[in-house]
Amino acid sequence: MNPILGTRGAVVAPHSLAAQAGLDILREGGNAIEATIAVASTLAVVYPHMTGIGGDGFWLLHQPGQAMLSIDACGAAGAAVNRDLYRGLDSIPWRGPLAANTVAGTVSGWGLAYEHSRTQWGGKLPFARLLESAIYYAKHGFPVTHSQEENTRNKLGELQSQPHFAKTFLHDGIVPVYGQRHVFPELARTLEQIARAGADDFYRGDLAAQIGQDLAAVGSAVTAKDLAAHQAQLKPPLQLKLSAGTLYNMAPPTQGLASLMILGTYDRIRQSGWGPDNVQGIHALVESTKQAFIQRDKYVTDPLHMPVDAQSLLTAARLDGMAAAVPLDTASAWPAPSSEGDTTWMGVVDAQDRAVSMIQSIYFEFGSGVVMPQSGFWWQNRGCSFDLRPGRLRSLEPGRKPFHTLNPAMAQLNDGRLLVYGTMGGEGQPQTQAAVFTRYVWGGHHVRSAIAAPRWLLGRTWAEQSTTLKLEGRYSSDTIAALRAMGHPVEVVADFDERMGHAGALVLHPSGWIEGGEDPRSDGAVAAW
Repeated sequence: MNPILGTRGAVVAPHSLAAQAGLDILREGGNAIEATIAVASTLAVVYPHMTGIGGDGFWLLHQPGQAMLSIDACGAAGAAVNRDLYRGLDSIPWRGPLAANTVAGTVSGWGLAYEHSRTQWGGKLPFARLLESAIYYAKHGFPVTHSQEENTRNKLGELQSQPHFAKTFLHDGIVPVYGQRHVFPELARTLEQIARAGADDFYRGDLAAQIGQDLAAVGSAVTAKDLAAHQAQLKPPLQLKLSAGTLYNMAPPTQGLASLMILGTYDRIRQSGWGPDNVQGIHALVESTKQAFIQRDKYVTDPLHMPVDAQSLLTAARLDGMAAAVPLDTASAWPAPSSEGDTTWMGVVDAQDRAVSMIQSIYFEFGSGVVMPQSGFWWQNRGCSFDLRPGRLRSLEPGRKPFHTLNPAMAQLNDGRLLVYGTMGGEGQPQTQAAVFTRYVWGGHHVRSAIAAPRWLLGRTWAEQSTTLKLEGRYSSDTIAALRAMGHPVEVVADFDERMGHAGALVLHPSGWIEGGEDPRSDGAVAAW
């Protein structure tokens, strides 16, 4: 397979209808931010098990000649969400109203990005135009993917009793099958209201009042006052200089720090020929991941509660120490991190060489499983990452932001290429980012083969609890045996296993042409012109 090529713009997304929606905006003269809003809103309809407007979102914004920016559209725990709410429980439930405990920030990110587009990028398209595809598919229907069918079927036991889930996601009590038309009439009306009144209506307008009623009706502790208190934030991202260029990723409360640390550590220990295609490279990246996760789980939380600034953790001295701790011939003990995730990543490059890397999520598949009865969308369960024990790194407190696995990425390479990349996959996001980056930058792959090639994943995924080192079955038996001999608890999985994430990437070359790659594990596509 060869990369998809373009000269005037390109979009990559985990669903082909969303990628096309973004390309339509570019062809109408829209910029990368405007196209991303079209992609994101469409995904919130046609990939409902992976994302929705009831979740959170994070953005990286690249404009030539300007400093990289990020948008943090993460919602905090409600003012009434405290440990007393969970009295008698050891942890926050993964599903149900008690799991719907943080504000949904995604739409605020759309709004702030749109404002930035209008004031800084010369955006001209009406906000309502950007939501047209999403509204159409919600109102008139879209074909169910294999992924939606399988995830609905696999998780039905824990979801069908949640408020309004069966009405929204089943057809007369039956799981919809691949290709069957699915509609979200209530969600269509909500999106139409956002299109008319703007993103802020979700938080401080008529829609906010309706959502507040919905939250009370389903038994969530989040209120309309919590919505009104929320604001997305425009801020600098984290950055790290490597031998090949400068990497950018999201600051806390996301695990973007870990993504940078993996590559910063690997860059220090790598040798010629190492990469995710061979034993030495896989081992080095897995061990670099362990070192990065130790640091992540020691420091990363709501940035207002961190004792140190995250950028200060990316010093050469700290990364040198992490590299020195990597054993080159045997597997080290693993700290067993425990994060899951269910997400969509998307990337856009426009004709003026501006680029967006964006990710939005509802955490687990279908989030909390709770659907707003009037508004028709499903609420995230991101607050499950809070710790009910006091005095911990991520202890539950009202108004505190939860830890996030989400982290969109970009890299400005020394030769002038801009790499826009990311993936869904919870704990696997930093690992898949490392696989894509190392393959493309050092491993001799083009951007599409870097994504399609066999992948590895250490630990839990968004789909299950096992803590093995998972390798897709396309790796050779010699590679699998060698890693086991080094002490890695290898589990061989399917050849193109969805648990490995839905990655994507675009590369903008200095001459202006763009190449892109989508993930065959998803329903995605690169749409370019």
